[in-house]
Amino acid sequence: MPDRAPDLDLHPGVAPSPNGSAHLAKPVIARTHLSLFVRDPESSAAWFADVLDMKITARGERWVFLSFGRKHHDLALIQAEPDAHHGGLGLQHYGLEIAGDVDDLRRLYAMLLAKGVTVVKTTDHKIGFGVYFEDPDGNRFEFFAETITDDEEGQRVLGEHHAPSLPVDLDPLYT
Repeated sequence: MPDRAPDLDLHPGVAPSPNGSAHLAKPVIARTHLSLFVRDPESSAAWFADVLDMKITARGERWVFLSFGRKHHDLALIQAEPDAHHGGLGLQHYGLEIAGDVDDLRRLYAMLLAKGVTVVKTTDHKIGFGVYFEDPDGNRFEFFAETITDDEEGQRVLGEHHAPSLPVDLDPLYT
């Protein structure tokens, strides 16, 4: 049996470079967007516009795009098939780091409660605090306020505490 390049065994479908090793590109991510299947894109878009202050930037027959205002779209809402159901695999949550401190997070927590949004939990991650909530289709989101902003220190603390998600009493701030 002829010898094969080890990279071909580890990475099927990757063509070897002329010297016999595969060149694997490494992504450099500048930004992201999220695409969700939802029951009703228009009613979900209205919810995201109200709760997250997003603006509708484009729409089609079965979809709506929304933006936080700095890019063409941050969220795509696609109409799910009629028999679709929320499953146990897939998106666990989408974190939204806020521009602000813990008091700003507490104000957002109060806003969610005032709008009747389902809040799942409030957590201490040792590098910041999170408020987890659900959209009308049961997709989970998190507002997150960092308390450690240095990435190297944040990685050290996360590793030291095993990336915790500890319950915390976070009082909503109604102002």
